Amino acid sequence: MAEQTTAVKLQTEQLIADILGTIEREREREIVARRFGLFDRKETLEQIGELLGITRERVRQLEKSVVTRLKTAADQQALPQIDQFETIVREYLENVGGVARVSNITAQLVADANRVEQAGVAFLSQLGTTLLVVNEDDHFYNSVALKGSRDEKQLKAAVTRVIDTIKQLGEPKDIATIAATAGIEDAKEAEALASTSKQLATLNDRWGLVKWPMVNPKNIRDKIYVILKEQGKHMHFNEIAEAIKDSDFKRKDVTTQAIHNELIKDKRFVLIGRGIYALKEWGYKKGTVADIISEVLREAGEPLHRDEIVKRVLKSRFVKETTILLNLQGKSQFKRVAKATYELTEAE
Repeated sequence: MAEQTTAVKLQTEQLIADILGTIEREREREIVARRFGLFDRKETLEQIGELLGITRERVRQLEKSVVTRLKTAADQQALPQIDQFETIVREYLENVGGVARVSNITAQLVADANRVEQAGVAFLSQLGTTLLVVNEDDHFYNSVALKGSRDEKQLKAAVTRVIDTIKQLGEPKDIATIAATAGIEDAKEAEALASTSKQLATLNDRWGLVKWPMVNPKNIRDKIYVILKEQGKHMHFNEIAEAIKDSDFKRKDVTTQAIHNELIKDKRFVLIGRGIYALKEWGYKKGTVADIISEVLREAGEPLHRDEIVKRVLKSRFVKETTILLNLQGKSQFKRVAKATYELTEAE
């Protein structure tokens, strides 16, 4: 998703220190810091309870109580530290469509974007009176939205609408097409909604289901498929290797030999020339040049002139014309029945 950067960078470390300083009891500060992962990894209720010698339920109660008090203080403008944070985050969200992943917010607005900083942004957003936080689960990324236009249920319903639209379209599409089909006026809003879903992915400015290789290639074979599909034509395996190195894939440090090996093994790809591959879905079939000639004659059901045979074979094989003629003249399954005209032998 295209995002606008800002010259203002959040100083979350100092903000968090100031806010934690307003919590009088050390045990409560400890619980909040550990539960939100403000200084290290997030910890479970059980882990914190064991550390502090209290029950899991007691940890949950104390966490809820402290966060509620902090939210109330922020609402009463007793936490001025939150104001600047909220203003910057709101401006960012307004620029990108109203909602964004915490990871994206952190990457754009925090100088040193790391896991702990992400936890800090999530924590501070919880306290913002005009911000809505969507917690991470199996279907959604930890995200922050502008509060007011939608509650969490309505936001998730809007995301589901985008997902259903993409399923209906049946293949990756640009976000403008998806927005128009879903009845969402602002394409930027549709993209923002899509970015919060774990069911969706994007690549080369198109969005689709995360299970679709065209937007979420998971291995070398998928990446080869994306490259060929994007190019829309056959390619030599060396060209495919270079295209992968120049791509936007997350991992693209693969060897030419590895690519060649995967091309040989995957049924989606067909060898149509010396080191040249195409997609099977384009109508190409596996087999030697002689196999293709046989198929051409079998489908014709009648003798064909050699020029016509060459023409039809070249539709599915990227080989020299002389290679086709040598196979036609030198293989026993073909016989000449007239001048430069051939048919399959009776055995065929």
